[in-house]
Amino acid sequence: MTDSLSFPSGPWPTLAPGWVWLCGAGPGDPGLLTLHALNGLRQADVIVYDALVQPDILDWAREDAERIFAGKRGGKPSARQVDISLRLVELARAGKRVLRLKGGDPFVFGRGGEEAQTLIQHDIPVRIVPGISAGIGGLAYAGIPVTHRDVNQSVTFVTGHDQSGETPSSLNWTAISQGSQVLVIYMGIKHAPVIAKALLNAGRPADEPVAVVTQATTPDQRVLETTLGTLVDDLAASAMQPPAIICVGRSVLMRQVLDWQGLAAGEKPRNLDPLGRGRPAEQA
Repeated sequence: MTDSLSFPSGPWPTLAPGWVWLCGAGPGDPGLLTLHALNGLRQADVIVYDALVQPDILDWAREDAERIFAGKRGGKPSARQVDISLRLVELARAGKRVLRLKGGDPFVFGRGGEEAQTLIQHDIPVRIVPGISAGIGGLAYAGIPVTHRDVNQSVTFVTGHDQSGETPSSLNWTAISQGSQVLVIYMGIKHAPVIAKALLNAGRPADEPVAVVTQATTPDQRVLETTLGTLVDDLAASAMQPPAIICVGRSVLMRQVLDWQGLAAGEKPRNLDPLGRGRPAEQA
């Protein structure tokens, strides 16, 4: 366990035997972990973690803590959700202090609600520890704000697949397209052709900016800037693989000036005013 970080004085919650903390680990960068999550890592007897949890995060756990992998990957053998939930029940009933560590935020397309529901149905006490969702934190690391007052007053988060692994049939793409200026799509690479076609058919312009961010906030992060009309071909040419976040909307243009990681590496902004609207000098 890493001892270089110490908590300030004050009352911190105790992970008691028989409890389960459903905890968000953030989008990848260990530095985006919350203090409550770190506190849980240092107390847990058992850590049940997802595939998107970076190994460096687990280094903060107690050395004697049991680590149980419960990751899911589309198209690959994975534990069933019901088995994961019941395993948490079993561990808690054995008197373990259980930390369920999930990528991003457990309540944002993370199945945390399902797991919490099962635990409570079995009289297991739970604590919910939110995390930074990839749809916000991952795009921020790419230099893309999900809201910008010159671009959008709304943003919609949708999933690219449902329980069956297919594009959600319950989504009204026309209503979503017309009702939100910026769309953030989780787990959308596999069904990008279907999603792009649905948005184009719903009236989104073919030249609308799109960004695809893979391995967000990690050293392997990649960003593809494209348009809705060329998304499918550009994705195929890039050979990018999930996990990924897709952002559709003019806020993607802000990456031309807000690619802060590129700036830190010595690159110059491509366009100081990508929206072409200008801001007052005192706000520049």
